[in-house]
Amino acid sequence: MIVARTVAELRAALRSLPRPLGFVPTMGALHTGHLSLLAAARERCASVAASVFVNPAQFGEGEDYDAYPRDEGRDLELLARAGADVVFVPAPHEMYPDGFATTVSVRGPLTESWEGASRPGHFDGVALVVLKLLNAVGPDIVCFGQKDAQQLAVIRRFAHDLALPLEIASVPTVREPDGLAMSSRNAYLTPAERAVAPDLYRALMAGASAAGADGASPKNVIAAAAMLLAAPDAALKDDDDARRELAEPARPTPPRFEIDYVAVVDATTFALETALGPRSLLVAAVRLGRTRLIDNTALPQRAYPATDATSRKESPGWPQ
Repeated sequence: MIVARTVAELRAALRSLPRPLGFVPTMGALHTGHLSLLAAARERCASVAASVFVNPAQFGEGEDYDAYPRDEGRDLELLARAGADVVFVPAPHEMYPDGFATTVSVRGPLTESWEGASRPGHFDGVALVVLKLLNAVGPDIVCFGQKDAQQLAVIRRFAHDLALPLEIASVPTVREPDGLAMSSRNAYLTPAERAVAPDLYRALMAGASAAGADGASPKNVIAAAAMLLAAPDAALKDDDDARRELAEPARPTPPRFEIDYVAVVDATTFALETALGPRSLLVAAVRLGRTRLIDNTALPQRAYPATDATSRKESPGWPQ
């Protein structure tokens, strides 16, 4: 496996590789989810390139750029085992040299809602670094995970708008046995928070179950998911009351979620939906202690009306 530190080294290494070329951009701190992207690229391509770069442009003020987990040696070992032919590991000054003055922006609701509203400027940073990496690598296929669904939609948008000559392949979210979506940020969770974190996925499954009922609407789906995330544990409360009555120490209250949003959106535009349709996606973002978790699930397919019932005004997400 070739490790390239500059764009010139990367392009020199890529010239000798057979096509088609697959590409997997990462920010390191690799886990099984990243490796599934390598496997998807390897299955379809003669050669596979990857990148490891913690992109400062997509971190906002007060976010965890400096604390973001980094272990280059481990990442390179995992990529070699996964069959990467070339790995691009640039320093920040290689990507953003002195005098760098270019921006890439996708305008409109796709980048201004949900993750865009919670993390202003985030998608500008994502679009900039992804476009620069794609320009440096020149892949035929680039693989992204479905967990970051809004990011995937943003990348599809600018790739289409700019007529990039490549295919964007989405790969299913890889989960822990208890359902928690794999993420480098899961390392921030305390043991108590890690025990609670899978409830995010259970909430999404509750929403998906509600979507399968006759007459279901986005409001039903959102309510089912939000209830599981926000409702206090009544059984635990009763048990605590009983313990206090017996003058015994109360069982510690588990950490709970601070809900950022729960919504049903169109998977392509990320506009809110007033009725369930073939592209309906249940999305959620929560905070658990100092860790922000995001996840999503496609809602069950049904026989939907042919008209597009999408509107940003009539079906607010949660919280309202």
